Amino acid sequence: MKNSILRGFLSILILLGVGLGAAYVFRGSLSVWVAEKVVTQRLKSEIRQDLTDGLHVGLCGAGSPFPDEKRSGPCTLVVAGDKIFVFDAGNAATRNLAKMGVNHGQIEAIFLTHFHSDHIDGLGELILQRWVSMGNAQPVPVYGPPGVNRVVEGLREVYAQDQAYRVAHHGEAHLPSTGFGGQAKTFELGSAREMVIYKADELEVRAFPVDHAPVHPAVGYRISYKGRTLVLSGDTRPSASVLAQAQGVDVLVHEALSAPLVQTIGNAAAKAGRPLLQKLMSDIIDYHSSPEQAAQTAQDAKVGYLLLSHIAPPLPLPGLEKAFLGEAPAIFKGPMKVGIDGDFISLPAGTHDIVVTRRF
Repeated sequence: MKNSILRGFLSILILLGVGLGAAYVFRGSLSVWVAEKVVTQRLKSEIRQDLTDGLHVGLCGAGSPFPDEKRSGPCTLVVAGDKIFVFDAGNAATRNLAKMGVNHGQIEAIFLTHFHSDHIDGLGELILQRWVSMGNAQPVPVYGPPGVNRVVEGLREVYAQDQAYRVAHHGEAHLPSTGFGGQAKTFELGSAREMVIYKADELEVRAFPVDHAPVHPAVGYRISYKGRTLVLSGDTRPSASVLAQAQGVDVLVHEALSAPLVQTIGNAAAKAGRPLLQKLMSDIIDYHSSPEQAAQTAQDAKVGYLLLSHIAPPLPLPGLEKAFLGEAPAIFKGPMKVGIDGDFISLPAGTHDIVVTRRF
């Protein structure tokens, strides 16, 4: 009996060894087979398939100009029903949107808050991918305050040679030259407190001015769909307009900069003999909001959830997130999160639910 069990055990080991040996020998082919399966599945799926009807917001870039492993340049994804929008396009926008399951060719429109480089330095790549992903025959609308036309036309000129190469290679029938680039949609608020700049059925996007002086114009956005609402503050000091627009919204995505942590970098720059960097660190504090100020806006507006974004400076070490928040948790009584790339919040239509997940 013992001998038969031993022989059976040895047979299993031999078969296992043969199998592992074969897998090792053919590991290249197996890897290709697995890769094909994964790629096929990804290409067949897209973000709207697994979302309930409602309003959804995700961070495709939760950071600032500071290099940050967890937070790329500013970019916010909004899915409202069957429409996909992108607000700002920082340096990793295109790649992070793909990680989140977005087919770039299905982006309905892009909205810009202002023209600081960290908010637009991924725009060229995003516009290009929106064209080539599905061979779109019409350029993507790019909404923004005065100055957006200069940005869009500048990128069109920068990518003009690339456009010619691609059309020549793939053919006009597959990549219509008419779909290349963006179509600037300028809106001017003037003295208006807000303006509806996009409306379709039960979906509405409003722009409103914010205080990011000396950067002007600078705007935030309020998006509503089937009774669910969210506000994107854009870059701003504490602003009465953000407070007004955020009244009672489900989610407020608000920028946040920790002055004490930025000053720490400034102090280090001084000790390292970098006076210009020290001055820059001092200068950037006065046209952003602190976590405490964002929390106060959220508390006064009675929002359902506060998602902090445009995080500055980076928070690479354990414990820094708590230092970054400071007194914010004591100010805002609701749920709050220091955002990182991939954060995602769903607001299903017909409910009061706020569902917090991650897309990667």
